[in-house]
Amino acid sequence: DQRGTHIPRRAPRRMSRANGAGRPAILLDVDNTLLDNDQVQSDLGNRIEQGFGLAVRERYWAIYEALRTELGYADYLGALRRLAAVTKTEDQLESLTAFLLTYPFERRLYPGALDVIRYLREWALPVIVSDGDAVYQPHKIRRAGLWDAVEGRVLIYVHKEEMQDEIDRLYPAPHHAMVDDKLRILAAMKSHRGNRLTTIFVRQGHYAYDAAAIAGHPPADLTIERIADLLQCNLPAVLRPA
Repeated sequence: DQRGTHIPRRAPRRMSRANGAGRPAILLDVDNTLLDNDQVQSDLGNRIEQGFGLAVRERYWAIYEALRTELGYADYLGALRRLAAVTKTEDQLESLTAFLLTYPFERRLYPGALDVIRYLREWALPVIVSDGDAVYQPHKIRRAGLWDAVEGRVLIYVHKEEMQDEIDRLYPAPHHAMVDDKLRILAAMKSHRGNRLTTIFVRQGHYAYDAAAIAGHPPADLTIERIADLLQCNLPAVLRPA
């Protein structure tokens, strides 16, 4: 059980479990897969620095990393609360929370992200499977327009690679594919599922080019440079079991 005392196992969602006969399920990561989360982080850092200075910006990211190590997932709002507590600036830092909650995430979708989802819906079952907290992450997914794009099929976990049996139970399919920017997660899921899963590595975001993060993991079944590349390859043929 990954819930602990911090977040529920899954975010609340409007979900249809029905799957068309024989349709594969395409599991889609969010951050740096469908949405440029590196740019969101940069914008938040710039906002903190503009309002409070470089030292506070650096303090925030130190708190963020410590909290991620403690909880096992990224908690942007929780890091802001801790920053406010240690700097004794609760009232001033409320503006940063508002900045995140009103951020135009739809502007940070990668080119073609929604087109890819529309394409997948024609012949497969696209499902968002994301790591994150139970407040900010679903809020981001909704505001970006991704929640409606996948018709509410959204799963949010602490470590999605450890929840594969539950994913299979919720969205059974003759074949699954996982699209992610982290080779570590793809390798873990492939190890568990074997040929029942096709892994697709999207080389977007800093993790995809981090030599340390890539080292020691086998290559994915398919590697693409950007999410829109899925529109150019014959994905149904790629997913066809050998």
